[in-house]
Amino acid sequence: MPHSHWIALPKMEGRVSRQAHADLPPDTFERELGREGFYGPSTQMYHRHPPTAWDEVNGPLRPRAFDATRLETLTPSPWGATRLLSNASVQIRLWRTDRTMDHLVRNSDGDELLFIHQGSGELYCDYGHLEFREGDYLLLPRGTLWRLETEALLVVLAIEASNASYRLPDKGVVGHHAIFDPAVLDTPAIDAAFIAQQTESPWRVVVKRRDALSTLSYPFNPLDAVGWHGTLLPVRLNWRDLRPLMSHRYHVPPSAHTTFVSERFVICTFCPRPMESDPGALKVPFFHNNDDYDEVIFYHRGEFFSRDNIHPGMFTLHPSGITHGPHPKALAAGKLSARPDTNEVAVMIDARDALDVGDLAQIERRGYVDSWKDPGA
Repeated sequence: MPHSHWIALPKMEGRVSRQAHADLPPDTFERELGREGFYGPSTQMYHRHPPTAWDEVNGPLRPRAFDATRLETLTPSPWGATRLLSNASVQIRLWRTDRTMDHLVRNSDGDELLFIHQGSGELYCDYGHLEFREGDYLLLPRGTLWRLETEALLVVLAIEASNASYRLPDKGVVGHHAIFDPAVLDTPAIDAAFIAQQTESPWRVVVKRRDALSTLSYPFNPLDAVGWHGTLLPVRLNWRDLRPLMSHRYHVPPSAHTTFVSERFVICTFCPRPMESDPGALKVPFFHNNDDYDEVIFYHRGEFFSRDNIHPGMFTLHPSGITHGPHPKALAAGKLSARPDTNEVAVMIDARDALDVGDLAQIERRGYVDSWKDPGA
C-alpha cells in the first residue's frame, strides 16, 4: 500500500524520547509498532517493563526455535530437501548432500535462491560454470537448468520465490552502490570446464512444477549452450561483499540490511559491524511488533548478539502478532556497551503471509519461548 494512504499525524504524548531508538526516558523500554515491516509508518511506545517479560505464552503465536544441525538426511536432489517453512509465496528448505548431482533440475515454480551454509563446489547451469563457497548466495532465475558438483558435505538453505522473482532493493538516498556494489555480482562463464562437460552421454532433467516432479530424458547433456546475451541471468553474492549500513548514533532497523526482495517477502543479511558508540543510542534491536510479517532468522556463523543459546545452523520463527526483541542478557550487555562490534552472520526472511511449519517436532527447542523471562521481574 502506498505510504501516502496512511494517516500521518506525528504527535507526542507523555514521557518520550525526542529521537526513536536513542536517549530513552530513564527506566523505560521502547517498543515500536510498525506497518509493512520496517518500511511503513510507526510509533514508539515507552514502557515500564520489557514487553517480552511474559510468564508464559500459549497458542500459535509463541516464538519458536529449531536446530537444523540435527537434520541428518542426505539427498542427491534439492527436490528431496527438508521443507522448513512455507506459504503460497515462499518455500524454505534445507538441503544436505555429500555428492555431485547425477542429474539436472529445473524449478518452474519460481526463482531459486541458494544460500551455501556449509561446503563448496561448482555450479553448472544453462549459462555456464561458476564456483561457489560457504557464505555465497546463488540466485537462479525460474526455469534455469542446473546442477551442483561437490566433494564434501554441502548444506544449503534454499529459498524459493514461488510464482515470483527476486529483485534488488531500492537503495534510495544512500545510492546505487550502498550495501553492495552490483559490480560484485558474479555470473557463470562459458569456460573450458563448461565446454568439457558437454558430452553425448544420456542425462536426466527433473522439473518441479506445482510441487510435482516430471523427468525428461536426453541422449546428450542439455547444458550445451555456446553463448548467450541478455539481462536474465544467475548471480553469485557472498556475505563478505556486503558493507552494512550503520550509524554510530542510531540503531538502524533490519530493513537497512535488505539484500533481495520478492513479491511477498524480503531477505536481509546481518553481517559483522561496529556497535553504536553514542552513549544514548540503543546497542541491540528495539522491541517491536512487526504486525504485518512473520520473521525467520537462519543463523549462519558467529554469535547472534540479541539472543541467548543460539548457535550456527539454528533458525527461529517469530510470528506476526506478538512482540519480540532482545533477550534480557543481551539487553543488559547493550546498556553496558560490553561489545565493540558484532560477529554474527544471519539470513532473515520477512514473509508478508503466515508461514506453515514443516514436520520439525524432532528438532524444535521447546523452551525457547521462556528465554525472554526477565530474571529480575
